[in-house]
Formats: sequence, C-alpha cells, structure tokens
Amino acid sequence: MSRYNDIFVAVGVLFIILLLIMPITGGMLDVFQIVDITISILVLLTTMYLKRSIQISSFPTIVLILTIYRVALNVASTRLILLEGKNFNGHVIRAFGNFVVGGNYVVGLVIFFILVVVQYIVITKGAERVSEVAARFTLDAMPGKQMSIDADYNAGIITEAEARRRREEIRREADFYGAMDGASKFVRGDAISTIIIVFINIIGGLIIGMLIHHMGAGEAAQTYVLLTVGDGLVTQIPAMLMSTSTGIIVSRAASRHSLGQDIVRELSSEPRALTIAGIAILFLGIFTPLPTVSMAFVGLTTLILGYVASRSTKEEPETVPKAGASGTVGSAGGAENIPLSTPMDMSDIITTDTVEVEIGYGLIPLADRTQGGDLLDRVTMVRKQIAYELGLMVSPIRVRDSVLLKPNEYVVKILGSEVTRYEIFPNRLLAMNPGVVEEKIEGIPTKEPAFGLEAFWITEEQRDVARGLGYTVVDAPSVFATHLTEVLRNHAAELLGRKEMEMLLEGLRQKIPPLVDDLIPGIIKEPVVRNVLRRLLEEKISIRNLPVIFETLIEHGERTSDVSELTQQVRIALKRQISESVKSEDGYVHAVALSQSLEEKLADSIVMSGDRKIFSVNPEVMSKIVDSMALSLKKIMEKGNYPVIICSSSVREAMARYVLKSLPKISVVAYEEMADDVKLKVEDIVNI
Repeated sequence: MSRYNDIFVAVGVLFIILLLIMPITGGMLDVFQIVDITISILVLLTTMYLKRSIQISSFPTIVLILTIYRVALNVASTRLILLEGKNFNGHVIRAFGNFVVGGNYVVGLVIFFILVVVQYIVITKGAERVSEVAARFTLDAMPGKQMSIDADYNAGIITEAEARRRREEIRREADFYGAMDGASKFVRGDAISTIIIVFINIIGGLIIGMLIHHMGAGEAAQTYVLLTVGDGLVTQIPAMLMSTSTGIIVSRAASRHSLGQDIVRELSSEPRALTIAGIAILFLGIFTPLPTVSMAFVGLTTLILGYVASRSTKEEPETVPKAGASGTVGSAGGAENIPLSTPMDMSDIITTDTVEVEIGYGLIPLADRTQGGDLLDRVTMVRKQIAYELGLMVSPIRVRDSVLLKPNEYVVKILGSEVTRYEIFPNRLLAMNPGVVEEKIEGIPTKEPAFGLEAFWITEEQRDVARGLGYTVVDAPSVFATHLTEVLRNHAAELLGRKEMEMLLEGLRQKIPPLVDDLIPGIIKEPVVRNVLRRLLEEKISIRNLPVIFETLIEHGERTSDVSELTQQVRIALKRQISESVKSEDGYVHAVALSQSLEEKLADSIVMSGDRKIFSVNPEVMSKIVDSMALSLKKIMEKGNYPVIICSSSVREAMARYVLKSLPKISVVAYEEMADDVKLKVEDIVNI
C-alpha cells in the first residue's frame, strides 16, 4: 500500500480544494470535522514522542494542508447553516453548541474568544518567535557544523557515509526550521481568519433569519449565532491542537528523548525541590482558608514523589570516569587506577580501525590546516586513488599524534599492527636517485620508503642543483602520500574486511540490485565472496568490475564453493582487464613460460594446504626454477618491457604463491587469462 501513499495524499489535497465549492450533506460534514479533530490529536501526540524536530520534517506542509482543510470545512458549514437554518443536521456542530456551552450562545462566544486569544497571543506568537530565532541560529551555525564534519571525516573519526548523512541532516534541519518559520505564519493567519469568519457568519445569519425567514432578533440569534459559535469551536479546537504542536516542535531543540521522558526526568531530577513544594502546599492548606482536603492531597502526593525520586537517585550507579582523552590506559594523572568495568570502557581499547597513521609531534603542522598543512587532504586523495585503482574503498584512516615516536617519524598500522615506519623532514625535500645518477649530493642520506631508492634529504636551495644532476625531488607530504599508497596497495587484501565488503555490496546494490540478492546468500555465502575478492587483490587485480565478478560467481557458484576454483573462473572472466594490465608500451605481453614437461611435473605435485594450492616439491628445485625465471625476467626488463610469467591455469595459483614471495612485483598469469586478440611474445622457456 505504501507505493500508493503519494497518490492518496495528492487526491486528498485536490479534494480539499474542491470542498470549497462542492456542496455536501450534514452527515458528510460530521465525518470531515471528526477527521480534522482526529488528525490534529494524532499530530499533537506524535510531536510529544519526537526526540528531534526533523523526525517530522513534513510538519510545515501538514500545517498548511490542515489550515486549508479547516477553511474548506468553514465554507461548507457556513453554506449549510445559512441555507438550512433550523433544519441544519450537523450533529458535531450542534453538540458543541448545545452540550459544550449549554445552548447559550453568549457563553459560547465568550469561550470562543478566550480560545482565540490564548491561541493567537500566547501560543502562536511564542511559537512564531521561537521559529524565527531557531531558523536564524540554525542557518548561522551551518558553516561551523560543516567544518566540524569535514574535520572528523579527514581525521578518520567518521566514515564517508556518516559524513554524507550528517551533512544531509544539517541541510534538512536548516530547511525544516526555515519552513517552520513560515508555518507559524499559517497558524497565526488561521486564528485571525477564524474570528473574521465567525463575525461574517453571525451577521449573515441574523440578516437571513430576520429578513428572509422573518424571525425575531432573539430567535435568529438563538438559531444562527449558536450554530455559528458551535462551528467556530469545532474549528478552533483542532486549530489550537495544531498551534500547540507547533510550539512543542520548535521549543524542543535541546531535547534527546520524548517529551514525557524529558518532563518527568528533569522535574524529578532534584528531589529536594519536590519535598519543599509539598511542604509549602501542606502549610498553605493548614494555615490559610484554602480547601484543606484538596491541598493536603496534593501536598502529600508531591512529598511521596520527592521521596521516590530521592530513592531512585541514590540507587543510580556511579559513572566510572574514562581515561585520558587519548583513550590509553596507564597514562599519567591516575587513569591507571580506573578499572575497566563497563562495555564503553572496553570499546575504547578494542582496535576497530582498519588503517591508522601515528605521527610524531614534529609532523603535527603538516596535518593542521590552520598552519597550511594538507596531510589529511592527501590521506583522502590516497583513499580515492586506491578506490579507482583497485576498486577497494578503504575505511577512513585515523591520523593521530603519538608521544612514543620521534618528532618527525610516522607509523602506519593495519588492523592494529605496525607494517612500516619512516622519518621525514617537513622543512626539507627528498632527492631520489632513479638509478642513473652517479654523483652524490650533500644532504641526509636515506632510502625512499615506497620503492627503496637511494635518496637524500636536501634543503630548498639545493632543489635546482639536484634536478640538474638527474635526481627526482619531492616534498615531505608527497613522500608520505606515495609511501602510504604503496602500503595500502601491497596490503589491499588485508584491508577488505566486513565494513569494506558491506560498502562494496551496497554500492553494487545501487546499480544492479539483483546481482547481490541472487548471489548472497542464496548461491554463495558472503565470506566466500570476500575471500575470492581478497585473492584477486593479493595479485593487484582490480575488483572495480564487480558486475562481471558477481555474474561469474553466480554462474559457477551452483557447481562449487571452492575459493581457488571460483577465483580462477573470475580471473578468466576478467581476461581483458588482466591482459591490458600486463601489456608493455609496445603493445605486446612479454612473457617467460614453463616447458610442457616442467608444467606436468609441477601439476602432479600440487596439494591442498587449507583452501590454497601449493607445490609439494623439493625447495631446492623450486629455488632453481625461480632463479632461472629471474634471469629471463631481467632480460625483458633490460629491454624496457614489463615482464610476465605465463603458465597453464592448473599450476598458476601455486606458481604465483611461490614466485611472489621472491619477486613481488611480477605478474603470474595463465594462458586462459589472455584476451583472444592479445599480442603474446614468449621471450624464454624455463626448463630444468
């Protein structure tokens, strides 16, 4: 039914407009007025259970629609009252005229005007002012809130999805309070229009009664004024409910719970106040002419509430203060004496970040935007680069300072364990020797962290000299970004955890929902799919083409759940992508192959180790094979081409597992993984 909600609302609004000109019967009018009262009560109760105002973001529109609805009902009821007079059969209006005000139209007018004054001057005026102030302050606070979200995101405190959600929430909040400022004008106009409509109806009724129906003034007043007052009360009660709802919404900016919870908790938070109030009421009841029984009942009730509140306060457990801001245990200041006694304390020490970067205090200026640092922006760019290159969305990277490091040192941790560290100098440049420069340059000698190149930390004045000699010169933040990129690239398989997998699945659901729903968990369970993707990432195969990967898994998943088999089928499906990634600049794939006899021997030696294929061969034999491959690969590299090891799919996995330990930058591919139109050139065949 939810798919037709928009149609129902659209038809309802159109019907309200038609109600202004369409005649209805008294029975239909009763139903419509009861609906008005019901919706107004529903809105009021809903606002009382809200925790945040924007939970009912459609409220301004609801106010407008109900205002028009009441105007339409006023027009319809006026038409019936003036046309039918004594024969008017609107039971709701007659009930308000006879039962609520006792059939006395003078009393009815007094009650009506009191309600209008209370609604217009007290509730509506206050709500209008609160709406104006809330809208202004919300708009003024938007830039600061946006900056706070950006800072948390760049620091890795929140995810990209969470940052997007918070920005959207801020925008909705600003739109809501701006709309509420206008909605309060609807409520004020509703109160004014009700008074005008009642006066017009009274005058029109007296004229029709005395001139057309030849009634006396008293009889006309009793007939038409009483019905008009009943009509005004029927309209004014829902209007007051909506005014109250408006006031509740705009005045609950600082609330975190429902209205009932807030009122009871906050008014009973200080038991002494309840006790003193109860004693004061009892004193007034005993020593003044005020009704003793009533005062005693109220006073004793208040004292009992104060006693209950005091008992509840004593029974609340004391909150264990957290350790220092850094969240470490055993730091200075007595934090080491605080026991880990609550789940919140334990959550602070559990490793939840996939990647962390710790920096020494000397590198803090690089991460501080107010000092011109762009380290956090570079971290964000590294994450984007990995996403586009490998199809892996790395979770936000937390960057924080550590007093345990050297001033200019940083450490990269993956899943809580250190994988690398390096020392950079923010006020110097790194001159890297690409391997062809023979002359040394004066500076602090080091090794470039990403690729192990010979390098020197030089001053800004030496930049041109270093470039003239053939050195590649980069600044310290660029060294960090390149190093971090290479670390993430080499450990991509470890980075694909449950959070990252969920982001991939949700991203694919946005494009092709059936692929995800058909595969997981009906055909293959999510951990198996994740392991297949990890196998691809281990060998730097991009998983951006998820549709092809999932289609292949759907096709072969019914037959097997073996990770090795599924991975090989996916690699074959990605043969165009793999072929392009191993091509040299001349358009050829330059490869070193295995002889047929060697492949057969290796295939016969394959055994399963867990869920992976390995060679059960003498290590000395495998060492000779790898050494022979290395010589052939070196010849290909000396010619300026990209070297590749090619073999059959039956031995590819085991060969890659062995070779990549010694030659991590080399690609091991199967013949079946080469596209049909690829230009393959086998430079050498290994045989022992």
